[in-house]
Amino acid sequence: MIYLSMLLPAGYVFSAEQVTAQQFVNLQQGNTSVAGFRRAHAKGACVTGYFEPNGQLSALTQVPIFALGTAPFIGRFSIAGNNPTAPDLKSPVRSLAVSFNISPTQQWRIAMNTPPVMAVSNPHDFYQQIVAIQSGPQALKAFFNAHPETQDFLNWKASYTPAQSLALERYHSINAFYLENSQGEKRAVRWYFEPLGHPMGPTSDTDNALFDELSARLLKGPVKFNWVFILSEETDDENDPALRWPENREHVVAGKIVIEQIDMGLNAQCQSINYDPLTLPSGVTATADPILRARSAAYAESYRRRAKEKLLEVLQ
Repeated sequence: MIYLSMLLPAGYVFSAEQVTAQQFVNLQQGNTSVAGFRRAHAKGACVTGYFEPNGQLSALTQVPIFALGTAPFIGRFSIAGNNPTAPDLKSPVRSLAVSFNISPTQQWRIAMNTPPVMAVSNPHDFYQQIVAIQSGPQALKAFFNAHPETQDFLNWKASYTPAQSLALERYHSINAFYLENSQGEKRAVRWYFEPLGHPMGPTSDTDNALFDELSARLLKGPVKFNWVFILSEETDDENDPALRWPENREHVVAGKIVIEQIDMGLNAQCQSINYDPLTLPSGVTATADPILRARSAAYAESYRRRAKEKLLEVLQ
């Protein structure tokens, strides 16, 4: 068993109870998981493109993709849930993940969601939040009332209107990370992809509305985002993903994300990638945020299950 508490910083205790990655994934997949698919964000599409930096972040990190030039990536748009055929427009969360091959021995895998923060600060409460969601609106309301740290998330939720295109959403890192330069200096940051596109017109209400719209949009040209970094100040807590940093923090546009192609195929390039947010290159390091480690452990367990199912399918 992979215990999330074992993945937390030394001395950090969030509860007398232990929640395992297996329990997390069991809860997410429920009784209706589809063999070979992710247990969360099962419905998605692979995309490819490149990052075009402007050099503005190169003094803060030694990651080479922020120097001038372009860096290709393999990405994946997805919606929340364990159903690979779920209706797109009913999903409360949209996601974008990207993977960069930094060198023959290093990769950077990034998993982002539309909310800028988590609702809670530790894995045990995150698990209980999922239980409350599955139990219905009254249970979820009671959960929020019992957890005042959810206020930043609830404020965002109250003001959020889902876009009619995956290309028009803002995608957030949620967790904070440290950027480290060649002198060993560190700075805690969060980031988001800011959309640069415009509405194309009415979106259909079919089950594949968002992915159909994205495919049609890419036929007209690339989808672009600004990659924006939020630089922390000393008073900001980089280890609490439920706290939103003040709006007056410095924002640095590091360059443009350019998406050129989409592939909905079951054997597309991104399908075999585990977008583990702790797969980091030199120049980016993890904070002590316990939710970050919980995400990584759950991603690994989900990947293990679907990889085993794919193997058994081939062997049959």
